[in-house]
Amino acid sequence: MTIKRTGSAVWQGGLKDGKGTVSTESGALTSLPYGFSSRFEGEQGTNPEELLGAAHAGCFSMALSKILGDAGLTADKLESSAEVSLNQVEGGFAINAVHLTLKASVPGADAAKLEELAGMAKAGCPVSKLFNADITLDVTLVD
Repeated sequence: MTIKRTGSAVWQGGLKDGKGTVSTESGALTSLPYGFSSRFEGEQGTNPEELLGAAHAGCFSMALSKILGDAGLTADKLESSAEVSLNQVEGGFAINAVHLTLKASVPGADAAKLEELAGMAKAGCPVSKLFNADITLDVTLVD
């Protein structure tokens, strides 16, 4: 089975003075602005790294939900974030690290079991497999 989804971008101008927009096939994002300043200077707008972070956090949460279900557990709430590190390297820039953070309310799970299952989700989610980066994980079990 193959599922295909499309994201798109439009860019106009040079690197520093140009502007772009990103959109998704579903319409969840439509002409969302991005540019050099939103990527490298903290200005308003999105950037590829935060979009990858959102995708990774969403994928990880869904993978963990499945793994919890396989273990007979159901989460009341999974709050995940993915901090994507863009670093200057020889010859340009590279995404070489992602740090996942999970705050989870899972009735019937103890911290050790949650950590084990979250580690499986980190390793197994399709977006984790996409990155050639060091992916770390912090897990907090909450009531």
